[in-house]
Amino acid sequence: MKNYNCSRRGFMAGAGALAGSSALLSPQMLWAQGLGDQQLRTVGLSVTVQERILNDFKAKSGVGSVSGKADIFPNTQTELLSGSNAYDCWEIIGERLPAMTITETITPIPTADLSNWGNIRPTFTETDPKMEARAQISGQIWADEAKTQLWMVPTVYNFDSIGYRPDLVSAEEANTWTALFDEKFKGKTGLNVDPLIAFGQAILAMNSLGLLEVPNPGNPSADEIDEAAKFLIAKKKAGQFRALWGDFGELVNLLASGEMILADAWQPAVMAVKAQGIQCSYAVPKEGYRAWSIGISQIANSPNGDAVKAYADYWLSGAPGITVSEQGYYSPTTNIKDVMDPDKYAFWYEGQPWKGAPERGINEGDLRDGGSLEERASHVSYWHQWPDEYDHLISRWDEFLSA
Repeated sequence: MKNYNCSRRGFMAGAGALAGSSALLSPQMLWAQGLGDQQLRTVGLSVTVQERILNDFKAKSGVGSVSGKADIFPNTQTELLSGSNAYDCWEIIGERLPAMTITETITPIPTADLSNWGNIRPTFTETDPKMEARAQISGQIWADEAKTQLWMVPTVYNFDSIGYRPDLVSAEEANTWTALFDEKFKGKTGLNVDPLIAFGQAILAMNSLGLLEVPNPGNPSADEIDEAAKFLIAKKKAGQFRALWGDFGELVNLLASGEMILADAWQPAVMAVKAQGIQCSYAVPKEGYRAWSIGISQIANSPNGDAVKAYADYWLSGAPGITVSEQGYYSPTTNIKDVMDPDKYAFWYEGQPWKGAPERGINEGDLRDGGSLEERASHVSYWHQWPDEYDHLISRWDEFLSA
């Protein structure tokens, strides 16, 4: 394989079922040739940086060595923009791509180098004319107008909501972003520590309460950020939040113990609580979901570009998508349907009742919270994006943290 040194923007700015699947690619045979001297050093959330996935990739790709580190997005962004060369790829969230492209920290990956790209879902290639392109994932991941090179190869996506304890909170009460800020639940709600998440959901709630009218909560103005910051600070000082969580295990423990009964939550955390035999559900907020996608970006100075491309293609093969789908996420490729158990695919993607023996708190006849992929996708309020007033938002977030 030859190395690719694609042009990037010329200016600077401040800073489960894997082993049993036979689907990794006939392409795997292409990658398996000549990758023994390559290594893959990846960093990302624990959602995708999982030992079983990395081990499966190593076995199937022939890459000489594979290692991964789990960390939250703000930490990794700071580390990479400080000049770290410890990684070959960042399993980044789409909204943070501008910080990487403008600083030439990442380099594009050609779709021609991805044998499985042809089965990507239209969500990642087609732009909704009702929304600004950069306000949706299909307008964030491409490095060129011709759509031949990707800043990020999508691997996982979802529509985030509120995790809640249905034995302690009714669905009617939980199915709105205002629930996180409702005085009725004072001291028992939680927010994620990522400011790009927390501000967006605060604005969704404020819109619903009639306090703001922000058409795109993912890109608020400076004045709208100020109003949201005042709202968040006031709620924090009043003792509204049990915790600002950043760790998956912390979220699971707080929900399972009942210390938090409502929280901005990753769906796998809800599933992990259910697996303990404790009631936990994922809300269908009346305001709509927050949509996002994680994917693989190649670090510009990596000497292991071919391993990165192989890793991205592996994710698109469908096999690793089984693991994340059964945690409550979605694979961006339709290849997942070819490798996943049909009954489980029907449950996770098509809104069909669970069939078979109980598994991790899911029982015969249960339905996925929110319904099918199509149904949930139609109920998106906004996609995460890099806000125009990012520096101002971070400044106000720091005030919130110190309040």
